[in-house]
Amino acid sequence: MKVHPHTRFVLPDALSAGEPPEARGLSRDQVKLLVAEGSTVTHTRFDRLGDHLRAGDLLLVNTSGTLAAAVDGPSYTVHFSAPLDDGTWVVELREGGAPMLAGAAGDQVPLPEGVLTLLAPYSPGNRLWIAKPPVADVLGYLQRYGRPITYNYVGKRWPLASYQTVFAREPGSAEMPSAARPFSFELVSQLAAQGVLIAPITLHCGVSSLESHETPQPERYDVPVHTARLVNWVQANGGRVIAVGTTAVRAIESAVAPDGSVSPSHGWTDLVLRPENPPRVVDGLITGWHAPEASHLLLLESVAGTELVQRAYDAALHENYLWHEFGDSCLLLR
Repeated sequence: MKVHPHTRFVLPDALSAGEPPEARGLSRDQVKLLVAEGSTVTHTRFDRLGDHLRAGDLLLVNTSGTLAAAVDGPSYTVHFSAPLDDGTWVVELREGGAPMLAGAAGDQVPLPEGVLTLLAPYSPGNRLWIAKPPVADVLGYLQRYGRPITYNYVGKRWPLASYQTVFAREPGSAEMPSAARPFSFELVSQLAAQGVLIAPITLHCGVSSLESHETPQPERYDVPVHTARLVNWVQANGGRVIAVGTTAVRAIESAVAPDGSVSPSHGWTDLVLRPENPPRVVDGLITGWHAPEASHLLLLESVAGTELVQRAYDAALHENYLWHEFGDSCLLLR
């Protein structure tokens, strides 16, 4: 099913961040931050995030760690997107930087230590496949042969550490849950000292190259008991629940009961949020800047409204904010 966000813009190539901020002479938390609330847009810096939060607010952070999920073979690069419960993996084959769509069930793709066997399409159009990996221990295999997934706007290879957030605990994301990348340990300490609460959830991200019109794929998530309790407490006591990333929104909203309370929950979520299906718990969102036509824009619109999201994107373009995982940041508040 194709989806079309209301937010419209053209992204100049010059605004795609091709390197981490550290390579631009900045610390992680010195990237630009745009804060959009009501009719107001404020331009600041990420290390001043606390100026826009108050004691009793809750930040939900994704603890998924990034995998070295790209493995280069002689013919194709394989992006390992997600493990399935039977030991097979969802993968994407890429050739010359673009998805390879001509695969067929039974095809064998040469890789280090063996072959990857395509079993069946996982998504329409043969972009994602269910495949048998070359070895049983894929996480160990990726440690030996993998590298971080990169796209054409990133000009050189960066180490896996450049793709980890300070909250990363459990490896499992094909691509970095990048909304949390600007957080530093110093900023986390400052926020805690001013009474801002932080709670963990996990959602393992699949490949994001589906950005144009496609709905997100099912992803594995976990909302722990203590996080569910804390969300309910914050809501009952007048605080705001602010998700760090679209992944955190998707995870927590997958754990909302019919009465609006949050219960511990884990498994696979296929939840798709859009303006006509808005979140019930999340009051705000810290996020990076998404590509034109990305389905993530629908989630942003569901949280903050289409007018505010458009206003934020227009302002970011005007002020030359940088896009993608190494770029600048945005705080959207209902």
